[in-house]
Amino acid sequence: MRAAIASLTCGALLAGCAAFGPPPQPGEPMAAVQAKLGRPSARFQVGPETVDEYGAGYFGQYTWMARYGADGRLISYEQVLTDAKFATVKLGVDTKDTILRTFGHPAETMGLPRRNLEVWSYRYKQSGVWDAMMHVHFSPDGVVREMMGGPDMLREKRD
Repeated sequence: MRAAIASLTCGALLAGCAAFGPPPQPGEPMAAVQAKLGRPSARFQVGPETVDEYGAGYFGQYTWMARYGADGRLISYEQVLTDAKFATVKLGVDTKDTILRTFGHPAETMGLPRRNLEVWSYRYKQSGVWDAMMHVHFSPDGVVREMMGGPDMLREKRD
């Protein structure tokens, strides 16, 4: 329990730093970016590029991805849980691997046994305003078959 609380606290602090501190600039070396942002929540190798995930965890609505070239210098730093970025997903083409390297780790995963699908869900601010979830559905071969957005029931106000 103590570890879970510490993890959530670190994630919240990390998200705050990523959202409100001076953002890293293209051309900065990896060590300088990590000095500003701290240790990434995950690291991926995408061809010659290295991608660092700065995710806010289960409750977070923001995930920042820092992409570095083969020379170890920052190419881009962007918040990826956005309508525009979700719109780039190609049904029947993208896979679990490409989704993970694009959006980072999901807030939730679940299976839909009757449809034989696995669902990864991402919390985000739809249109930058509404608390929402984007659900990415994968077939057993790991390919994206459909996407569905909706309200984030965890944050939904109830009477």
